[in-house]
This record gives sequence, structure tokens and C-alpha cells, in this order.
Amino acid sequence: MLNKELRPELSSRRSEITAWILAFVLLVAMGIMKWRFGGVPVSAWIFGGFMLFAALSISLGNWVDRSTVMSLNLNGIKFENGLRQVALSWQEVKKVNVLPSRWGRTVQVIGDQSHFEFRTLGEVEYKGEIQGKVGFAQGEVTLKKILEETGLTLEKEEKGRYYYARA
Repeated sequence: MLNKELRPELSSRRSEITAWILAFVLLVAMGIMKWRFGGVPVSAWIFGGFMLFAALSISLGNWVDRSTVMSLNLNGIKFENGLRQVALSWQEVKKVNVLPSRWGRTVQVIGDQSHFEFRTLGEVEYKGEIQGKVGFAQGEVTLKKILEETGLTLEKEEKGRYYYARA
């Protein structure tokens, strides 16, 4: 587990492609409306803004997932995702919160000056079939290693949420 780069499971880019195609089709339809009728309804502009926002959000999420890398070593933990770079020694980790989420569990690693979070492995199911996986495949093992190396103890547990801190 130590000195190993961990990366999250990568999801299909099908939803990203679909969102961009729909945004493009809407743009073409708005162009045709402008040319044919001389104007575009406000509702089309609102829907177009929503489609563009959705496509950009999905693209950003996919880019962040593909840029994410976490590593644990004898000195501490490093996390990088293209938007955030965090390096914490084991002593700098003050708290770890483990929260339930729809797919897997969200693990928040908190230091004095910085923090990051990652998701343990979750399986996306639809009609009983696994459609994809999200989070880190070794997320649970990573969480256990973080708790072991930091020496944090369970401070509070409520409704499936676990809060670890220094004693």
C-alpha cells in the first residue's frame, strides 16, 4: 500500500459526449430559429445555458477524475486532482471524517492548513445491473491505512457517519 500511486475508477465518457452533442444540436436549432423567425425564445436561451453548463460540468468532472492521483508513503499522504494539491505528513492529519454517499463512502482527510476528500469504491446500478464504478478501488484499504498511520481514534459515530480525531 505504501509508495503506490492510487487512481480512481474511470467512468465512461458517454454522458459527456451526449451532453456536448445535445448542446450543439440546440445551438444549431437556435441558429435556425434566428434565421427563419428572426428571434429565439427566452426559454431556448435558458435551456441552452443549462445544456452548456451541464456539458462543461461533466467535462470538468471527467478531467478531474482522470487527473486524480493519491499516494501514501512512510512520511504521509499526497493527493492531487488537477485543481488541488495536498501533501500531509501523518502528524499533520488532524481529523478524518467518513460519510455515507450514494456510491461508496466519502472520506475527508483534514489537516490544519489543507484538506482533501476521496470516495471509496461504489458501484452504479441500474435495474439490477452494474453500469459503472466510481471512487478508489482500494479506498477502504486506504482509509484503514490512513487511520493506522495517523493514530486517530473514533471520536463520534452517528447515522453511519464516523468522525476520527487525535485523542
